[in-house]
Amino acid sequence: MASGKKALFIGLIVLGLFGVAATMAVAVLASLGDQGPELSYGKSVAIVELRGVIDASDAVVRTINRYRDNSSVRAIVLRVDSPGGGVAASQEIWQAVRKAREKKPVVCSMAEVAASGGYYVACACDSIVANPGTLTGSIGVIMQFPVAEELLKKIGLRFEVLKAGENKDIGSPFRQMRPAERAMLQAMLDDVHGQFIQAVSDGRGISADSVRLLADGRVFSGRQALDLRLVDTLGTLDDAIDLAARMGGIKGRPRITRERRRAFNLFDLLTAASEAAAGLDRAGTRLQYRMAP
Repeated sequence: MASGKKALFIGLIVLGLFGVAATMAVAVLASLGDQGPELSYGKSVAIVELRGVIDASDAVVRTINRYRDNSSVRAIVLRVDSPGGGVAASQEIWQAVRKAREKKPVVCSMAEVAASGGYYVACACDSIVANPGTLTGSIGVIMQFPVAEELLKKIGLRFEVLKAGENKDIGSPFRQMRPAERAMLQAMLDDVHGQFIQAVSDGRGISADSVRLLADGRVFSGRQALDLRLVDTLGTLDDAIDLAARMGGIKGRPRITRERRRAFNLFDLLTAASEAAAGLDRAGTRLQYRMAP
């Protein structure tokens, strides 16, 4: 009798451990849910989402490349809801879209905001679909530096800076910027601004001189952008999907392939806080295609 109870007890422990293992396995699979696409058989349109500030390009580029090389995906819709972000990250996504277009159509669908770097990326697409109230444009470059010199004087705090290289501390918050330094940074900003203008000119088929008239950082509604030839048509995400399907040779309503979304967890919250702190730390030293707050 005792041995029977012992066997039952061991059985319950094993069953409990099995349950814990199964729960952990489900959690791990859920956390990896954004690593692969939802299953979709036959000809499909893939949706790639570009949301929030563009701080990095790796995940979006990887997704675009995967759909580019997937023969069952006949067209891609890039859903942009972003005020822009880092120049290099925006340019890398732009390049990935250009390469994808060599194999299949890519249509941009603009959500609430597709400005600055978000618009830069959109210009790489075959066609741009915006909502009438989408906030877009903001063709410009920004770099910001805090200057705390007067504040530090008031509290009696002073920093000694040792450097090898006359311009090594350019943009320092501890002193005013010298005219020569300002001119140097402005020349760099003008060059990167010119790259943005050229990307819009090439992507939209508008002369660089015409783009330059609009490239003062101003924003436009989707309807205004249509009148200025910055977008091709007004419509929703569904309209963009239908357009991409037609361009990809799909008849009727297409199947949709998109990344699985995983649940937001504590680890994500801690990671987001860490990235936000890092972003604040480097914000003043980054070239950004970003709509100013």
